[in-house]
Amino acid sequence: MTRRSILALNAGSSSIKFALYDLVSSQALQLVLRGTLDLGDTPILRAKAADGTVQCDRQLAIDKPGDAAIGEMLNWVQGEIGERNLLCAGHRIVHGGSEFIEPVRLTPDIIDAVDRLTPLAPLHQPRSLAPVRAIAALQPDLPQVGCFDTAFHQTIDPLVRRFALPRQYEGQGLRRYGFHGLSYEYIAGRLSGISPTLAAKRTIVAHLGNGASLCALQQGKSIDTTMGFSALDGLVMGTRCGAIDPGVLLHFLLERGIAAEELQTMLYEKSGLLGVSGISGDMRTLEGSNDPRAQEAMALFAFRAAREAAALANTMGGLECLVFTAGIGERSASIRKAICEKLTWLGVVLEERANDIHAEIISRPESKVEVRVIATDEESVVARHSRKVMQA
Repeated sequence: MTRRSILALNAGSSSIKFALYDLVSSQALQLVLRGTLDLGDTPILRAKAADGTVQCDRQLAIDKPGDAAIGEMLNWVQGEIGERNLLCAGHRIVHGGSEFIEPVRLTPDIIDAVDRLTPLAPLHQPRSLAPVRAIAALQPDLPQVGCFDTAFHQTIDPLVRRFALPRQYEGQGLRRYGFHGLSYEYIAGRLSGISPTLAAKRTIVAHLGNGASLCALQQGKSIDTTMGFSALDGLVMGTRCGAIDPGVLLHFLLERGIAAEELQTMLYEKSGLLGVSGISGDMRTLEGSNDPRAQEAMALFAFRAAREAAALANTMGGLECLVFTAGIGERSASIRKAICEKLTWLGVVLEERANDIHAEIISRPESKVEVRVIATDEESVVARHSRKVMQA
């Protein structure tokens, strides 16, 4: 019998992660392969089978990255599919606004509606929609599904998501949305799979990567998060500033005469770890540096993460579980240690040996807060949602 498959795509600033899943039953998916398409000046396609066997690692013969590279990736995937029938392509889309609170089939009208949300995520939304448009042009008969990072946070109470601005602006969409929702949804599912008791705990998930945020979970639902109206808010990130006094922005605009476009570029692309260190926005580079500025940038990253974690603990009325995930959260023992040491007053006691080897549980038995490291998998969530949309 011909197997049906789903291609899940997760577009970032400089690459697209993708994964192919087989539908082995109406409720189960099985990973076939996963890979990345590096969209640099010389696009590179890499992919491995589910068992880790390298399937592809080659530079694409394309002058310019973009739609052509996405087309090459799609052609390669379909060449690997063989006798499978590609049911649909599912996409992680950063912003769904107030309208898109669940996964949806991406028709031309829906794509246009999602595109109108670009002012809410000016750098991220176009990147999310680029592979959608490329696939629509290359294979218009292939169904596509959009899965929104903001949707998971619809459970946040209006009090928590409201800004203290004149009330009419809230009705115009100016409120806290939250992001990284597909990652948090995956972690919530993992916790539930490990133990219903664990899933019921007051939990903070730290999604720490080039983009970084925290989410407060209760019973697997989001009740607070550090990112708000935009993906600039909250923690210090690779090149993004995180939460900042709005007076600083007014100062740049009114006193220094910096144009809005220049300010946007500064906040999104020249701040964060890169801005503070003057060296790099990559945590791995900073950890390997002896430059005092690198140490200062990492210290600020950990300080802000711990401070925001304390605020989320206040929202929940306590803290019982802390989960680290995403690139930095999964791989940087030093950053996890620095954050946990600042949360000892909340009952966090780190087991340093377990932390050093990236164990699943890195807290000591006497710790009042269970601290875990769980690898996230946004593509599997996209595939699962896409299957449900297509089945419906």
